[in-house]
Amino acid sequence: MEMAESLIKQGKAYIDDTPKEQMRKERMDGIESRCRNNTVEENLSLWKEMVNGTERGMQCCVRGKLDMQDPNKSLRDPVYYRCNTDPHHRVGSKYKVYPTYDFACPFVDALEGVTHALRSSEYHDRNAQYYRILQDMGLRRVEIYEFSRLNMVYTLLSKRKLLWFVQNKKVEDWTDPRFPTVQGIVRRGLKVDALIQFILQQGASKNLNLMEWDKLWTINKKIIDPVCARHTAVLKDQRVIFTLTNGPEEPFVRILPRHKKFEGAGKKATTFANRIWLDYADAAAISKGEEVTLMDWGNAIVKEIKVESGVITELVGELHLEGSVKTTKLKITWLADIEELVPLSLVEFDYLISKKKLEEDEDFLDNLNPCTRREIPALGDANMRNIKRGEVIQLERKGYYRCDAPFIRSSKPVVLFAIPDGRQQASLS
Repeated sequence: MEMAESLIKQGKAYIDDTPKEQMRKERMDGIESRCRNNTVEENLSLWKEMVNGTERGMQCCVRGKLDMQDPNKSLRDPVYYRCNTDPHHRVGSKYKVYPTYDFACPFVDALEGVTHALRSSEYHDRNAQYYRILQDMGLRRVEIYEFSRLNMVYTLLSKRKLLWFVQNKKVEDWTDPRFPTVQGIVRRGLKVDALIQFILQQGASKNLNLMEWDKLWTINKKIIDPVCARHTAVLKDQRVIFTLTNGPEEPFVRILPRHKKFEGAGKKATTFANRIWLDYADAAAISKGEEVTLMDWGNAIVKEIKVESGVITELVGELHLEGSVKTTKLKITWLADIEELVPLSLVEFDYLISKKKLEEDEDFLDNLNPCTRREIPALGDANMRNIKRGEVIQLERKGYYRCDAPFIRSSKPVVLFAIPDGRQQASLS
């Protein structure tokens, strides 16, 4: 405020009560305001009205006296201060006037010892204004270093637009895994290390770039894959029983590593039984008489495929553990048919908007994706009742998941969020 008053006294700023629309038109047309040549005394008197938030003061703003004919319109007497009588969330009603960005940024940067102000390139046209304001204030020069903003495909980064999704209950909140907020993408399963690596790979480029998400998720996969535990699940509504006629009479348990190449992932107890569940898609791919590999167990030969009304209801076969894993075409995940299986909800997400890049004149509301979340009920191995919130796992042959809601009781499923791995996925809609 002292700086604003000092500029008024030096004749480098003036008070203007021109109505907003008229002021905008005059700036566009390079027409000087009728208030531009008011005396310093008149200006100081109106400045006091503004500082006190009076009715007269509320009609006014402070403008820099720069150059109304400059081809760069940001130098055509920009606004430095406006009245705002709304209480401030920190200082309450102590102040009735507040500086604009254009005035505050150069002042604060110079005052706080900033040597290089890093600004995104959409402010490029205001750089001349930044330097001119510093000069008028008599403060040392701060160098501006520009970089281009990071834009992602199918993504809105404007907080104003994202707020619409929150207010209209299209997402849970600002931490929703569909949101491009740091909390959102971390909740979806992104590791902060992956984000840092991704940003470092971009560098401070000045080119306007539209980035694919795949690159970020590919980096993430390289971080999680070597260490995340492996588990097994079958889809609850799309599964088929496979009866092994020579399988174990009583179920038995073996302790296996949760990750074959990383001991730190710990151990898991796997139950082997003569009735096991397969995913329907796997059962449908098997031919009668075919030998398949049951992962972590060995080979089995399918002797009979029972079908009712065109739907497979059961497979019958026998273990052939001496068979070679190398000769089989299908390597299948399975779960023993036991009470202890854990209910899961596998949640997949899609982009909030349906267009890769929205042009300036396009409204995001016309490009909303109709289906952005899908939940699939599944059953997981008994060890999954020990998974903690935030833990990242791999469901074998299904993908990577982050646990958003761990096991509490059997009636409530464990919620797992699917983590993209950088490969193109089909859209949910």
